[in-house]
Parts: sequence; structure tokens; C-alpha cells
Amino acid sequence: MALKVHASLAVHVGDWLRTEILEPYNIKVNTVAEHLGVSRQSISALLNGRSNLSANMAIRFEKAFGVRADTLMRMQSAFELAQARAHEANLNVQHFNLVAPSGAEQRNL
Repeated sequence: MALKVHASLAVHVGDWLRTEILEPYNIKVNTVAEHLGVSRQSISALLNGRSNLSANMAIRFEKAFGVRADTLMRMQSAFELAQARAHEANLNVQHFNLVAPSGAEQRNL
């Protein structure tokens, strides 16, 4: 059985980076952008939740601040899934009934 994360617990990784790493040390967006070698706009969009974290950016944050890239990517994935789950009732998709080929076992996916 898979554990479900309540949507209120899924935080956008940009918000977490801003509140837990940058703000406590008074690090400005321009400084981070320059240090990571990316545009100010891309950092600002990430930190304000207007864009998602890429694997490349996660590695940049790992190198700069020591936060594991895979941890950041899991946070991003959990946030995206929580957002999708919040709207899953709008998806009109029925369960696909799989019929095993002759001689094969029936499986539930």
C-alpha cells in the first residue's frame, strides 16, 4: 500500500529553497543567479513557484549549498503529484481491464 502525502504537506521546492536557505542568510536572487551561472529570471521564477525545478538546477543547488539534488527532485515530484491529485476528479479516465493472453496469469496492476 502506497502512502499518500496530503496536498498541504507538499511544498514547492522553490518556496522551500527561498525560506530555508536564502532568506535565513539574506542571500539575494541576483547573487544566487550569478553564483549558479543562470539568469536572475530563472531563479526568481523557481523561487516564486512559477517554474519547476530541473535536474540541472537541482545539481547546481547541491553543488552550491550541499542540499542533495535527489532530495530536491523528490520535493518537486511530490508537489507536482499533489497538484495533479487535487484535480484528478476532472480526469475522465476509466480503469483499463487487462485480459491475460491465453496461458498467462491474470495480473492486477
